[in-house]
Amino acid sequence: MAGHSHWAGIKHKKAAIDAKRGKVWSKLSRAIIVAAKMGGPDPDTNLKLRYAINDAKAVSMPKDNIERAIKKGSGDLDGAVYEEVVYEGAGPAGTMVMVEILTDNRNRTAPEIRKVFEKGGGKLGTTGSAAWMFERKGIVVVPADQTDEESLMELALEAGADDVSRDGDVFQVTCPVDAFNDLCAAIEAADGLEPESQSLGYVPNDTVALAGDDAKKALALMEALDDHDDVQQAAANFEVDEATLAELGA
Repeated sequence: MAGHSHWAGIKHKKAAIDAKRGKVWSKLSRAIIVAAKMGGPDPDTNLKLRYAINDAKAVSMPKDNIERAIKKGSGDLDGAVYEEVVYEGAGPAGTMVMVEILTDNRNRTAPEIRKVFEKGGGKLGTTGSAAWMFERKGIVVVPADQTDEESLMELALEAGADDVSRDGDVFQVTCPVDAFNDLCAAIEAADGLEPESQSLGYVPNDTVALAGDDAKKALALMEALDDHDDVQQAAANFEVDEATLAELGA
């Protein structure tokens, strides 16, 4: 499968750990705030907000936190004003990276992200330096214990998806942006399926196979980016060999 990246599965495991200590809640709050600000506070008419709320519920974010974030986005409560920014860069061993940001202070965030790249053996690039390697797609993550690949593939393709891949204990379903809402609706309506996340993100057109130290450095950079409070999600165009994944316990 062209464009598959092992970071999706590794990030899934990492998110489960982060969720236990509430780390992802602040990021999800920002996503809800921005979605409510852009499309209004009603998740029935604001699909972006609905999917952000679903992601928050998937990591047991309290209902009060969700409602507070919606009110901040709709202006019923005071809160920081966030803007969406996309950074592009180069990672170790010729890899390319896309980083989606929600920040209330771009002047603070930009040098911090540049420093993360530099410490990770990479370099923050200019607009267009990495984007040509990626496509903007809808991405739905479904636990593998809920279905089998053949059944999910049949459902997803009928709803407009272009690929289904297994990565560890999850399936990653991708689709063109204009098919995203139909795909999410089809998966949500299917018996026994509860997606862990539904989002728009970047999927690489091709990947670089990494092993040994190069793989470790690339994964360390992605984790460092993901740990930054302003980073909503990061995507890269690398695959990691099974031996290295086993060694890293990923």
